[in-house]
Amino acid sequence: MKIAVTGSIATDHLMSFPGRFSEQLIADQLDKVSLSFLVEDLVVRRGGVAANIAFGMGQLGLRPVLVGAVGVDFADYRSWLERHGVDCDSVHVSEVAHTARFVCTTDTEMCQIASFYAGAMSEARNIELAPVAQRLGGRIDLVLVGANDPVAMQRHSAECRERGYPFAADPSQQLAFMEGSEVASLIDGATYLLTNEYEKSLLQSKAGLTDAQLLDRVTIRVTTLGKDGVEIVGRDVEHIHVPAVRDAKAVDPTGVGDGFRAGFFAGFSWGLSLERSAQVGCLSAALVLENQGAQEYTVDADIFVKRLAHSYGDEAADDVRPHLLP
Repeated sequence: MKIAVTGSIATDHLMSFPGRFSEQLIADQLDKVSLSFLVEDLVVRRGGVAANIAFGMGQLGLRPVLVGAVGVDFADYRSWLERHGVDCDSVHVSEVAHTARFVCTTDTEMCQIASFYAGAMSEARNIELAPVAQRLGGRIDLVLVGANDPVAMQRHSAECRERGYPFAADPSQQLAFMEGSEVASLIDGATYLLTNEYEKSLLQSKAGLTDAQLLDRVTIRVTTLGKDGVEIVGRDVEHIHVPAVRDAKAVDPTGVGDGFRAGFFAGFSWGLSLERSAQVGCLSAALVLENQGAQEYTVDADIFVKRLAHSYGDEAADDVRPHLLP
């Protein structure tokens, strides 16, 4: 299938704080916060939600099309992604700005404090999807509208509705910067809506939508629940709950949601059921969780299938095996 993944492409600067943020925050002094955390280490990793998702799809044997905006410093990153199965020919390169930066500190409870510099990402609003479709032979089977320049996100979802491209709305971090009307416009007509549990509540609060009203706007809602797995509901879809993978060892939560999306849409591309696709997504998420950095894992097909069987049974492994082990 031809899947275009739109969203941020960034470099992650990841640090670890050997304590708990909550112990440094005083409830009645939050309006005067001025804190500095002495961190133990610093690693620089490749990231950005679109790049992370595309990388994960490439690890599972797909060839996703990455759509986003970067700076001239993207050359090494491009080479990395292309070596791992990602089509980068639709990435826009800015002549004036650097590739976006994500700076994140994680404490011992896996809580995070982060900042994001948009840089070249702001030029993503100039990207049109029609030329991408033309380059792919005239069609796109799915467009994932991920966290990006907010104007770009609105443009991509509007173009999908106009041209009839099925799309998945995945606003994630950008929900904090969007008004209710913008949120409602972004998700309207989406085949899939992907959020975590907190983002779902924030989205509904901002847009003033009940659960039922949300499903009037989108076909299928996929909500990740952290250690509790994932919930899927939709029109004419019975409630599905998939538990998290067994025995996953948490190292770094950065990009775990992106890993889930990569696995979930790999399952979609293979023609698997929603439940089975979510199981593939949960295992992909676990691979990210077990490494520091969102693109520091590899998929060993035999081990992947065995872990699926361990968590979800032999039938799940049998369904996925032909797609990973030809």
